Amino acid sequence: MGVAIRTAGEGDRELIVRLLDEAFQDDPVSGWVFPGAEDRRAKHPGLMAAFTDIVLAAGRIDVMEDGSACALWLSVPADEGHGDHGDPDGDAEDEGPAQVREAVDPDNERIEAIGRLTAAVHPTGRAHEYLWMIGVAPGRQGEGLGTALIEAVLDRCDREGLPAYLEASNARSRKLYERLGFEPASPALDLPDGPAMWPMWREPRPHRSV
Repeated sequence: MGVAIRTAGEGDRELIVRLLDEAFQDDPVSGWVFPGAEDRRAKHPGLMAAFTDIVLAAGRIDVMEDGSACALWLSVPADEGHGDHGDPDGDAEDEGPAQVREAVDPDNERIEAIGRLTAAVHPTGRAHEYLWMIGVAPGRQGEGLGTALIEAVLDRCDREGLPAYLEASNARSRKLYERLGFEPASPALDLPDGPAMWPMWREPRPHRSV
């Protein structure tokens, strides 16, 4: 790729939030959470900020050195369920989605619903890497940046024998993940009166030293 990947820190928060907001403004799932375009422009950044804060605290965010793309990862242990978004340890699994909703837009039930629905289908019982979100700047999409970010972690998964999991939020990203070895983990998750999401799982591949 020619662009270095590094781990984001607190000083990158605004960059990550902006990247995610721009990348997902036109995403079908974001459009379902915030159906009105004006409302989405106003409140979507707050939801991306909540997600960024969760992963900065509990996971890892990889970012291209030039700020063109980022990926949010959580490591899920074998002996714990994913819980709900906002609570990767599952200690207060009913609280995470409600807390995010309260912080972002208390009147929007869909913010809480998306967290509960995705948590309900999240696989349990095996340690895995969870790709929560990946965002590429709109003007840089199609350059392979997302693939490079994901492959960097999948290479480690293969070395360590770890599976990986994600939910594809649109057909384009689903095809990318299929090329990277992800397969359906369960039937599509149909959001109420909304688009589908596709839970996808990738078994580690045998690692061959070069």
